Amino acid sequence: MKFSIIVPVYNVEKYVKRCLDSIFNQTYKDFEVIVVNDGSTDKSMDIVKKYKDVKIINEENRGLSHARNNGVKNARGDYILFVDSDDYINKDLLKELNKSLNNNPDVVRFQVQSVDEYGSMTKYEEENFEGLSGPKAFKRIVKFHYVENAWCYLYKRDFFIKNNFKYKEGMLHEDFGLTPLIIMKAGNVNSISYIGYNYFNRKGSIMNSNDYEKEKKKVKDFYTHYLYLKKEINKTNLDKKVFLSFISNSLILKVSSLKGKDYKEYKKLLKENNVYNDLLSDTFTRKIKKLIFKISPKLGAKMVK
Repeated sequence: MKFSIIVPVYNVEKYVKRCLDSIFNQTYKDFEVIVVNDGSTDKSMDIVKKYKDVKIINEENRGLSHARNNGVKNARGDYILFVDSDDYINKDLLKELNKSLNNNPDVVRFQVQSVDEYGSMTKYEEENFEGLSGPKAFKRIVKFHYVENAWCYLYKRDFFIKNNFKYKEGMLHEDFGLTPLIIMKAGNVNSISYIGYNYFNRKGSIMNSNDYEKEKKKVKDFYTHYLYLKKEINKTNLDKKVFLSFISNSLILKVSSLKGKDYKEYKKLLKENNVYNDLLSDTFTRKIKKLIFKISPKLGAKMVK
């Protein structure tokens, strides 16, 4: 079997049919669909059960990371694709991905468009490339609109399992805590220009919540992911300058969302952990940006926007 498509499901009765229809309407047919029921309490699974060719894994509500990890454990395809249950894919995605596998890549990047509740679409057409090492691929991908999202990539299952990649459970921003490392450790990465994934940007989702307590949780988890990524990449002999700059820049921007004493506390942590030191300063613009971030992450964040 060529592809295993893993779909974590939790209370998405309004969207899951669109997601599964988009998968079963693929023009390329050599795939399995694994739905991991993350303890749904609405009618999501009643809808899923109408699809006879779905492998269903039921579990208690333990979050997206556990659902993805469980899906990988049960996957049998040569390659793994993650699709969030409120998103959907375009009909030729698997066909285009299959065409990109001649050089046996560990990771294949494909392109994404965002869709809102009103039907407005924003396309992100990024460059294609073939046969790059992880660090070289990362230098290209880091310029793309979406970088760390798990659903932007196809992964060779053997490569994923051999490296014991797992999403950290009980934490938000789990993609940031793993995807950059996956790319860096890949021996062979392709990128195709086909826009195959529709990211549905819906109000009320976990990542779009404006609740400040949740924002503090996001920053805390982001910081934990940052420390893990830095530790893991420093175990390698890879060219890591761009990687370290990316995770540092991402953390600084995340900290800028905090207020009052929370902001001051994390600003102190940024300095104590020498986060600013890893920012690239190889151009005049980057030197200025680095200086401004050191003075004020909030001011630097405003300039980036």
